Amino acid sequence: MTNPTRRKFLQSSALTAAAFYIVPRHVLGKGFVAPSDKLNIAAIGCGGKADFNIHQAYNGGTDNIVALCDVDDRQSKKYRDQFPKAPYFQDYRQLLDKAGKTVDAVIVTTPDHMHAPIAMAAMQLGKHVYVEKPLTHDIYEARMLTEAARKYKVVTQMGNQGSSGDDTRVIETAIQKGMIGPVHTVYCWTNRPVWPQGVQSPKDKGEKQPVPAEVNWPLWLGTAPTRDYHEAYMPFRWRGYWDFGTGALGDMGCHFMDVPFRALKLKYPTSVECSVGSVYADFFKEAYFDDVCPPSSAIHLTFPSDHKKVKEIRLSWFDGGIRPQLPEGVAYEDVFQSIDGGMLFIGTKGMLTGGLFGEKPKLLPTAKFANTALPTPEKPLVEGKTEGHQQQWVKACKQGYGAYTSSSFDEAGPLTETVLMGNLATRSYLAREDGKFTGRKKLLWDGNAMKITNYDYANQFVRRQYNGGYTL
Repeated sequence: MTNPTRRKFLQSSALTAAAFYIVPRHVLGKGFVAPSDKLNIAAIGCGGKADFNIHQAYNGGTDNIVALCDVDDRQSKKYRDQFPKAPYFQDYRQLLDKAGKTVDAVIVTTPDHMHAPIAMAAMQLGKHVYVEKPLTHDIYEARMLTEAARKYKVVTQMGNQGSSGDDTRVIETAIQKGMIGPVHTVYCWTNRPVWPQGVQSPKDKGEKQPVPAEVNWPLWLGTAPTRDYHEAYMPFRWRGYWDFGTGALGDMGCHFMDVPFRALKLKYPTSVECSVGSVYADFFKEAYFDDVCPPSSAIHLTFPSDHKKVKEIRLSWFDGGIRPQLPEGVAYEDVFQSIDGGMLFIGTKGMLTGGLFGEKPKLLPTAKFANTALPTPEKPLVEGKTEGHQQQWVKACKQGYGAYTSSSFDEAGPLTETVLMGNLATRSYLAREDGKFTGRKKLLWDGNAMKITNYDYANQFVRRQYNGGYTL
């Protein structure tokens, strides 16, 4: 990036100086609160899901939005108009450098490939962080953010709002009370992707378009390899491209898989295998689109079990409209109750099903559990439920490090690692060496070492190399 001109710098500095009269909490020290009792929040990313995150965190003015950042001026216009005194930047590094002293906490709502460097930079300055799901693009990044949150003693939250819902807590309590016996199998599924996947990308077709005047394309690319601009990548449709997003699994896995992850207290998986939907370019000619995620996939993870009656726990994920087989003795509409997807726990004494965020949990078979009520959640409920997820984080930031949030990085980091194991398997499944698919096998995982032990080629997907001079 070219350095700002002196005039722009002076204008920015003057605006910053004139705009803030609220003393940030970190200046006052632990145990003190700002005079207004408001949290000073910077929003990095202003469009898409950021619209909801900013709205909920601002909460009608109970807290402050003190700085804004987006690489696309079109996405940020709404909030630049709403908060004209908040300095605006296209580069998050400039925001942290020039407005950082006014900021208590940062909301990161960007494409997946930029979550980790932004969150890490904010935490290193002692800022509390809220990061959209999935927490990171890579397994290594998730591990690093989890450790950094502890090191810098900041309050954290991932944007999987279902973790603040009542039904998540109901299912967690029911499973841990043994209502369906020890669980040995879990299925999760979704109708996503609802954006293009399994298609040839503009990059592969050699297509490019002029960069819109409002977009800083090099900053949008960030850590990703250089490529030409095309409208197919933004907004939101970046999810289906490996350089930027994490596909249907990354988008929805942190919602659906979060519930069994909590309820079963899952550890690192020990193995993963998968299969993906094929695309054919011609008769018996399989297409190979390595720039984009596949149209559908089935992921199978194995976890160690602490229960003596269950040797291991198997969790299977299905996306692209694929669903698991309906178990014997249950009604189709009881299990597949939502177009978004669902989850099914199978234990030694019965089953439990739920929709997105575990909504409408139900014990199955219906006849067996007709007179059995689901338990009252043991964990405290969140004010506002799923829509209180952002404010829960805001209030925890005011209390300081150690305050409870539903999806702190201690929880969200290991969950994200587990979700991204599915993408590692998918990319290995699609990998070709000397024209052959060599990664189509069960992959064995050493969680502590973050390493596939039986297929070294797959380990390149644990941690990618950053472009553009970015570091973690």
